[in-house]
Amino acid sequence: MAFKQINNPFKKISVKKPTRKVCLPAAKVRSMSPEERRKVVAAKQSAASKGKYKRSRKSFVKGARKKDATLRDWFKKENWVQVGNPSKKCGEK
Repeated sequence: MAFKQINNPFKKISVKKPTRKVCLPAAKVRSMSPEERRKVVAAKQSAASKGKYKRSRKSFVKGARKKDATLRDWFKKENWVQVGNPSKKCGEK
């Protein structure tokens, strides 16, 4: 018989809720087909409903970053929009 500890002070408790939005650079979103967009958004919503923060590996997007761009440049200099609604910026509701 195993002992089950209910109130473990060392157990990590997540305060954040998983987000359902998918953000990518606007140029990449424009180049994606509607089916590709739906696939990425559905994968993210599925992960969020399970309480996860990352979508499945099958829905990874290739070609969103230019070859010579550093990661910092990519985040700072790109125009990030929501894949589900490209007219909204990344952080908007």
